[in-house]
Amino acid sequence: ISVLHLVPPLVLFLAKDNAVPNYDISSVQKVLCGAAPLGVGLSQEFSQRSDAVLMQVYGLTEASPVTHINNPPIRLGTIGHVASTTESKVVDVETGKTLAAGETGELLIRGPQVMKGYFKNPDATRDTVQDGWLRSGDLGHYDEDGYFTITDRLKELIKYKGFQVAPAELEALLLTHPAVGDAAVIGVPDDEAGELPMAFVVPKAGATFREDDVMNFVKSKVAPHKRLRGGLKVLDAIPKTASGKILRRVLKQTLS
Repeated sequence: ISVLHLVPPLVLFLAKDNAVPNYDISSVQKVLCGAAPLGVGLSQEFSQRSDAVLMQVYGLTEASPVTHINNPPIRLGTIGHVASTTESKVVDVETGKTLAAGETGELLIRGPQVMKGYFKNPDATRDTVQDGWLRSGDLGHYDEDGYFTITDRLKELIKYKGFQVAPAELEALLLTHPAVGDAAVIGVPDDEAGELPMAFVVPKAGATFREDDVMNFVKSKVAPHKRLRGGLKVLDAIPKTASGKILRRVLKQTLS
């Protein structure tokens, strides 16, 4: 096997599981990963274990599906550049204003691969495709070199005292902690703040895990509004779909 098509949980397994070094995966030359954001830290951990080229890919069913291509030189943590004959921009989620490099907003796509519309659903089509631009529902940004990065789903943002907190950003940070095997973040209701970021963590096998160490680790690396003020809960496994997307509604149900 020379090429693997994976979702982030499998990249996480290859990067962190203690059993992986016991197996020969040297035949793998390229790994394509999609379905959910893949952070820089986890990408680097994988690259320390394997010489395979790790490429994060991006697309939508509504765009047939590819919109961005991660051709060399690959920049870990990004989805690469806009595909040929395709346009992409990032807009403010409130005003729709086009944003500059480094500013985070909703990713929009325009090109020949964008769908005509949803079958017999004109209202949904009008909400999703506006002036030829497909609203992805994903948050992201691009850098001065034109590399795009997906940070989270728009509807999954945590609203803390008017600040927007992306769960995927905190999850990517948590996965860089040596004692964390997997992680998920949700917003929990709070009368004063609106929502508080809360983490669910699976300890890494064989590692010494302390909740206060992980909490302080996050606190030392993020802005005050991104701290895990909702607390931390240890789980045996993070519930996910077959494609690797975190089932946040299931996590919220565990608190009710």
